[in-house]
Amino acid sequence: MQATSHTICTLILAGGRGSRMQNQDKGLIEWRGKALIEHCLSHIKSDCVMISANRNIERYQTYGYPVIKDELDDFQGPLAGLLAAMQHTHKEYILTLPCDSPEPPTDLQAKLIACMQQENKQCAICYDGQRLQPLFSLIATQHQHELNTFLMQGNRKVSDFFHSIKPAVCDFSAQAERFNNFNRAEDLL
Repeated sequence: MQATSHTICTLILAGGRGSRMQNQDKGLIEWRGKALIEHCLSHIKSDCVMISANRNIERYQTYGYPVIKDELDDFQGPLAGLLAAMQHTHKEYILTLPCDSPEPPTDLQAKLIACMQQENKQCAICYDGQRLQPLFSLIATQHQHELNTFLMQGNRKVSDFFHSIKPAVCDFSAQAERFNNFNRAEDLL
């Protein structure tokens, strides 16, 4: 199945512990007068959106999208959120965005689709000119079994999983500043 806007569901990853942010729910932290999740949602042009969250579920539900909770307990990381989304969607692909990057690259989905198809892959991740940005990815849900196995073996490192499935690497170096994220309170200034 070819990746098109009709075969993709966007997943906003907001299920983290926020340990470097005094355990605050990062998606709900205000920046420029709006919660970080609201900034992410304003950039999404999709008929299918899910939010990965593990607390404040009712608050996230007020945005009008399905809220998917990790099947694995105790904040196992963004891959657990991705796996839960794969288990809950009927779409063939998932586009992931971290909630703490409120200004994602423009045309992210279109560029990832083009890159993935050009390299004949079933997954694509961003490269910002200095490092890989695997939380900005487009991945076929057919990788659900590999992801489940990876997590059941106790692995959690996002880059290790994506390396194992050999994604297309898409050059977003012209938009490097779009990958800025908020990990600590001082980043919000």
